[in-house]
Amino acid sequence: MRQADLVRYPRKGRTMRTSQIVFGERQHLLRVLDSMEHTRMPDSRLDQERRSLEELIHARTVELNRINPDWDQKVGVVLNAATTSQALEHFARKAPREDFYLLRLISEHPKVSAKTLRLLGRHTYSAIRENVARHPNTDATTLRKLSADRTQPLWYLVAFNPNTPAALRRRLQERMRKLGHNPETK
Repeated sequence: MRQADLVRYPRKGRTMRTSQIVFGERQHLLRVLDSMEHTRMPDSRLDQERRSLEELIHARTVELNRINPDWDQKVGVVLNAATTSQALEHFARKAPREDFYLLRLISEHPKVSAKTLRLLGRHTYSAIRENVARHPNTDATTLRKLSADRTQPLWYLVAFNPNTPAALRRRLQERMRKLGHNPETK
């Protein structure tokens, strides 16, 4: 588990698991359950282990729905290539901040609007901001802000975004040259 996948609530003194973590756990449990189909063991033990795994999978599904109700359905809509930019914006605005997985998927969608990417560019999860920095629909204002992000080197991704203003792109590519990177080879 990556520290960046956790959300801290300082006043409450606890850490909340994000959808990124819970979904990963559920996927792993599903793979374990699938692998049992090819395992030799007594039927009674196989049934017992299968029930235990199914209970754990169900618990993760309940946890995902606690983070964001109807989580699997929302992810299904976002994964659909025909989903409109308006629907993506709606999901991005309504999703809890700890729904890292859904918001990351929205930040990758080819139809996501510059307006929604601007919103996601302020998210705390670094993978979402990375997607915004490289997305071809991100507007110049958002790219400028991301290039100045001191929490991670997003400027490198911004340097190759087609919407980056030419003057900013030149400055960022010059920074790459000074660091020994050749921007023409990207």
